[in-house]
Amino acid sequence: MKRFLKQPAITALGLTQLYLLTLVGQLLSPNHLFLYHWSGSAPGIFLPTALVYCTLWISLTLLLLLVRRPGWSRTTVWIMLLAIAPIQLIKSWPLVSGQALPRGFLLTFFGLAIVVFLIMVVKWRHEFLQKFDRVIGIFRTCLGFVALIGLLALSQMLWFGWRARRMNAALPLHKPQLFAKAKPRIIWVLFDELSYRQVYERRYPGLELPAFDQLAGQSTVFTDTVPAGYFTERVLPSLFTGIPVATIKSSVDGHTLFLYEPDSRSWVRFDPTRTVFADALNHGYSTAIAGWYNPYCRIMPGVLDHCFWTIDMPNFSVMSPQHTILENARDTLLQKARTLLQMFARPKSPVFNAEDTRLHQMDYTHVSAAADRLIEDPSATFVLLHMPVPHPGGIYDRKIGRFTTHGATYIDNLALADRYLAHIRSLLEQNGTWDASTIVVMGDHSWRTNQWKLLSNWTPEEQRASDGGQFDPRPGYIIKLPYQHTPYRVNFAYRAIHTRALFDALIAGEIHSPEELSKWAAQWHDSPSSALNSSAK
Repeated sequence: MKRFLKQPAITALGLTQLYLLTLVGQLLSPNHLFLYHWSGSAPGIFLPTALVYCTLWISLTLLLLLVRRPGWSRTTVWIMLLAIAPIQLIKSWPLVSGQALPRGFLLTFFGLAIVVFLIMVVKWRHEFLQKFDRVIGIFRTCLGFVALIGLLALSQMLWFGWRARRMNAALPLHKPQLFAKAKPRIIWVLFDELSYRQVYERRYPGLELPAFDQLAGQSTVFTDTVPAGYFTERVLPSLFTGIPVATIKSSVDGHTLFLYEPDSRSWVRFDPTRTVFADALNHGYSTAIAGWYNPYCRIMPGVLDHCFWTIDMPNFSVMSPQHTILENARDTLLQKARTLLQMFARPKSPVFNAEDTRLHQMDYTHVSAAADRLIEDPSATFVLLHMPVPHPGGIYDRKIGRFTTHGATYIDNLALADRYLAHIRSLLEQNGTWDASTIVVMGDHSWRTNQWKLLSNWTPEEQRASDGGQFDPRPGYIIKLPYQHTPYRVNFAYRAIHTRALFDALIAGEIHSPEELSKWAAQWHDSPSSALNSSAK
């Protein structure tokens, strides 16, 4: 009996490892970014993966047992099993690389495979079954070695799951100073993927953004901002530290962040005490974050007096912290099945479905509620609000002024960002702190049309708004100084990597007027040491 079960089980384990290579690889990746951005519990991500793995392993073992005898049934099943592996690998390529494969790649691959198969049939003729049994034996041996990798992967998952068991446990924050002298508030509103061009320069016809227009009427607008990067997980550490970041990696539990600095060509540990939040604390400010996507409360609790973060929307897979273990396992299996059924469809990057949109809406709701609490708390004087709009996909219908799960666009999300900006202003005006506060509104990067246009749910409206998918790298960057009531423009190139230095100057009270702000920014103009390393993105 043991020998009867042994070989099919080993072969099935090898096939399982091939079929789930992308899923398992995300959990075991050396950079741990899948875990870094996971806002739920460790079992919520590891157990669904283990369930999917074991379910597929058992199913394949039973299938191989059913066709253990030589003949056409076994040959047919093996041809199908061997065909599925390259399908899964090819269709998963966009998930790994972020780029769609050339049109017709899968058809060309299978065309060649069919030609080779027909040559084998013609050449072997009546000996085909016997000859193909030898081919099966070769593949079975290869899969045996892959099975060893599968056992190692399962062991590694268990180890990582144990190490990450307290991944999102609440950590002690910095303790606010009692009886500290009141400070004028600095409110930093970061709209994810906010494009200067779409807001102020070439607005989509019919799109109204009254809050952004009102803000521009009493603020300094930077018209040529050079972004600190093009991916949020790298941009924010760059803005916090003032140091360009080429890429990042994390510890298994997500508590320790490592940055690769292109200038020094080395990995360094992210040090919260060398960020703008530590600078604010040192000047007597009380610090706070309500943010999206990045695990702020994990990586920098020691320099924050208040903190909230979330990411419910699926990031690297279909799994979400808002779903149960069984739901995440089911959704992953269904995704794999859809990938197989859509065999000859052109491989594309992941798209936003109705459930993804609902979870994106939930992210917006949760972050905005936490942000309201901070705005209404006068003790929070240096505040970052990282909002998940206008980041695609669309979650809002600007025509009816409500959330929607179908048909919304980046332009709709811009309207929602404007509505939120008006909401923030209203809260600050109600508590009498709008005029006296410094308000910094910016995008971490611009609208990445060169990436989003590859998705199947890229809309005609987005095509028109971006002039056919043309990418403009300039993010929005607007600063209202205390008691500023007149507009001002900074038209020279300004590098967002100097945001920490800017806040340090604002915190120290070195900038009092738009003219002083422009003069301050000019000192960094054409600074060679601040050039964005384009290879970082």
